[in-house]
Amino acid sequence: MGRAFLAVVARDLRLAGRIGGSGALSLVFFLMIVALVPFGLGPDLNLLARIGPGILWIAAVLATLIGLDRLFQADEEDGSLDLLTGAPAPLEVLVLAKVTAHWLTTGLPLALATPLFGLLVALSPTGMAATSLTLLVGTPALTFIGAVGAALTASIRRGGLILAVVVLPLMVPTLIFGVSAADAALAGTVPFATPLAILGALSLVAGVVGTLAAAAALRWGE
Repeated sequence: MGRAFLAVVARDLRLAGRIGGSGALSLVFFLMIVALVPFGLGPDLNLLARIGPGILWIAAVLATLIGLDRLFQADEEDGSLDLLTGAPAPLEVLVLAKVTAHWLTTGLPLALATPLFGLLVALSPTGMAATSLTLLVGTPALTFIGAVGAALTASIRRGGLILAVVVLPLMVPTLIFGVSAADAALAGTVPFATPLAILGALSLVAGVVGTLAAAAALRWGE
């Protein structure tokens, strides 16, 4: 199972690097949102610094949705999904591998780019580091939640809008605790570790439930 997991991760990473995946598009979309918000709010640096973590987290949630509809749909179209569902390895392991590869090309770059993009919303170094850490811990939850919607809409052409409607409400708790953790690091009203631990727990639960639910949805779709 470990060999099958690594093989699928390596395959998806090669495909993303060869043809260009959703990672670059997600980063561009993330940058566009973060860059446009200050124009709408005005040049108040204190306001931007106060709501900066929220802006970055909302941008990350929306950027995560970019390309999620193709997570399983591309395999459905070229027949690879039939091979995955019929493989000796458990489908849950293969789904976990595909979602991991997707996070490595989308969620991880978003978290790593946050300190740079934090300059656009006047975040302090502490705020940049805290927000980057919360995104590093929380974006796996967003990806696994999105994977369930991607599995449900794998056989639907242009299912991106349906996917967004299905998964966005489920991403709200992750968004709340992600912003709360970043705000705790800035304001110090509650210990930073408390909401960060809850955020990590959400990612772990989403990893288990999302993998099982996505695999079940793929089997049901067949």
